Amino acid sequence: MSTVVSAPRPLEPGTLRIIPVGGLGEIGRNMTVFEIDGKLLVVDCGVLFPEENQPGVDLILPDFTPIRDRLDDVLAVVLTHGHEDHIGAVPYLLALKRDIPVIGSNLTLAFLEAKLREHRITPYTLAVREGQVERLGPFELEFVAVNHSIPDALAVAITTSAGVVLHTGDFKMDQLPLDDRITDLRAFARLGEAGVDLFLTDSTNADVPGFTAPERDIGPVLASVIARAPRRVIVASFSSHVHRVQQVLDAANANGRRVAFMGRSMVRNMQIAADLGYLRVPTGVLVDAKRAADLPDDKVVYMSTGSQGEPMAVLARMANLEHQIEIGRGDTVILASSLIPGNENAVYRVINGLMKLGANVVHKGNAKVHVSGHASAGELLYCYNIVKPRNVLPVHGEYRHLIANQQLAILTGVPEANTIVAEDGTVIDLRDGVAEVVGHLDLGYVYVDGSSVGEITEADLKDRRILAEEGFVSIFVAIDAQTGAVIVGPEIHARGYAEDGASFDSVKPLIIAAIAEAAANGMRDTHAFSQVIRRTVGRWVNASHRRRPMIVPVVIDA
Repeated sequence: MSTVVSAPRPLEPGTLRIIPVGGLGEIGRNMTVFEIDGKLLVVDCGVLFPEENQPGVDLILPDFTPIRDRLDDVLAVVLTHGHEDHIGAVPYLLALKRDIPVIGSNLTLAFLEAKLREHRITPYTLAVREGQVERLGPFELEFVAVNHSIPDALAVAITTSAGVVLHTGDFKMDQLPLDDRITDLRAFARLGEAGVDLFLTDSTNADVPGFTAPERDIGPVLASVIARAPRRVIVASFSSHVHRVQQVLDAANANGRRVAFMGRSMVRNMQIAADLGYLRVPTGVLVDAKRAADLPDDKVVYMSTGSQGEPMAVLARMANLEHQIEIGRGDTVILASSLIPGNENAVYRVINGLMKLGANVVHKGNAKVHVSGHASAGELLYCYNIVKPRNVLPVHGEYRHLIANQQLAILTGVPEANTIVAEDGTVIDLRDGVAEVVGHLDLGYVYVDGSSVGEITEADLKDRRILAEEGFVSIFVAIDAQTGAVIVGPEIHARGYAEDGASFDSVKPLIIAAIAEAAANGMRDTHAFSQVIRRTVGRWVNASHRRRPMIVPVVIDA
């Protein structure tokens, strides 16, 4: 989806401006900025995980440009729940200004604070719960309980002089949740009766008919798979999926097995969840990973990270024989998660690797070992009919999800003109019950690569892709820049290039001739000579071998 960048008009007093900074057109980087009367409120601040065409990138952050020069105006960051795609970028925002208050539920803040300790940041936090109302300058915030695949998730109703915005965060309408905490539809209805001017709704499952299955359906399936497993069981899930871990603990306990947590984030998050009472650990069921290795194979379950095929996570290292647990015939591996779009190839690569080692791999495609944490079309229709919003802005989803969500809103009677399918950087103004697009900001990806933040560009990634796909050719030449005479070389070296080195012999006379011609035309600059060499070799390689490697000439004036 391409959009012409246009500067928004000046914000008028008493008008609420909404800028989705991330999370539109993608699954991740969720972040929305609200502004009124010179004050800013940020809802969520998450990361996006890289795809295969982004080699070397660790994380992708929202582009903080809309608020970077106005951090003193940011009253708070409100977090709807504790998933990485909603909290993962907070450390990078607080690195710019450490005293921005962070608001969220107990579990959300506990997960965040553990993450911030790794960045040596002590945040200013305010823990809230459903039903609580907080006033921050021109913003009044009411928090509403919603059900999701992590405990303690919240929607937030934002009331300003310009109108009321209801942001669902990620949610579904599980009527029999494991923690007995349902989405508070009574609060949605009450807010709807009073009037919701703009409804920001989770779009992830908008193109899935019906209702999302309840989490309780998963427990018996996990117990059955574990009961039939002849040897070790390894369950891979998100390190924040407390409900799924609870089901694994209960199933293991029922089958006389001990459970060992694998992966730093899994160990950390489950300790936090247990300490706060969100995870109920049966007596004696947990065992340290090192002690688990001494247990009989049919008496242990490993709970690990890596359900998305992440190359450095536990499960991928097992599949590559790079982990102390060596997968073998008779082992059972359960992938208890959905596939995040873009991760399919990585996940299937891990599955194939595990099966090649003899494991029985159970996943969502062949058993009901996971249900989504997001509302399907039937639930979204239900919410639209309850809330009766004046305007709708679908959020959290790829473009197909946003369109599907828009169509659901229209079916329930929201005028199409009052629905906005936006992208990151779209600027929307709300006033007197009218929401309209008033401009577009040019926002891009901010890449985290090791300790580098924002320094890697699309050009760098293009170079990396060329190196990975086409190889590398270097040419060293020492010349007399005055005459163009070649004194040393050309010396040509190639890496990741299938052709024999001798095949470059035929291009060397072309390089010498091109240098001589450039010198005859008055060229004296070594950088200009290197460009001549690059073009000469590039044309020859393309014509002779149908390849486009990275070409790096080095020219010195001897």
